[in-house]
Amino acid sequence: MHTIAVIGTGKIGEVLLSGLLRAGWPVGRLLATARRPERAAEITERYGVRVLSNEAALAEADVFAIAVKPQDAGALMSEIGPKVPAGKLIVSLCAGLPTGFFAKFLPEGTPVVRVMTNTPALVDEAMTAISAGPHATGEHLAVAEEMFKPLGATIRVPESQQDAVTALSGSGPAYFSLLVEAMIDAGILLGLPRQVAHELIVQTAIGSAVMLRDSGEHPVKLREAVTSPAGTTISAIRELENHGVRAALLAALEAARDRAREIAEQSS
Repeated sequence: MHTIAVIGTGKIGEVLLSGLLRAGWPVGRLLATARRPERAAEITERYGVRVLSNEAALAEADVFAIAVKPQDAGALMSEIGPKVPAGKLIVSLCAGLPTGFFAKFLPEGTPVVRVMTNTPALVDEAMTAISAGPHATGEHLAVAEEMFKPLGATIRVPESQQDAVTALSGSGPAYFSLLVEAMIDAGILLGLPRQVAHELIVQTAIGSAVMLRDSGEHPVKLREAVTSPAGTTISAIRELENHGVRAALLAALEAARDRAREIAEQSS
């Protein structure tokens, strides 16, 4: 079993740590690093995981999960990149940063796997996309899958698709939350108490998601099953189309994709 060091244990790094522990990964096979001493103490107290310096973690672990903010990755990799021993695996959780960014700092031939997960990892329902850098093999991808399967579902995609993944599923929870927020407000407008509207919409969202996942039906089929001729649903859908909701979603995801590309360009 691999020893994994989470480098930069912020929110996403802590999500990974806690998910691995829930899945039964031995605490002795997990390490962490943190910039602030109080954060290091918090991680050790909460999870029993040893928090080391970056240099000490490099010496002990064989897989390094880079979990810092993209804007902090350059400084981190300048510090640790040349010191990464041969044969180690780098797993990047840094949104928008291509594997080529890390290769600039690492010894030639170091394998890098790029990962994009999302916040439902907090409830073990994440969608995690995994891509191989130039020196990463199927075995390296399998290691990344083993790390992230406790947090939800995983999928392998070419790295060229990762900016689209970032726009669709990486940022996706925010779109659903915004939709639910708007529907709760609509329920209040229609005369429902806020808590009632919240319960109605949240459970409807959960049920609809499970049907989409488990039924095998195309979303159009599931929508048509609710859409009776001259009924209430088709009246609502007409208004959504009149207000350009579909076009707005397409434009929004394009904007998110383009921003992911900008982040990558700014880091190069």
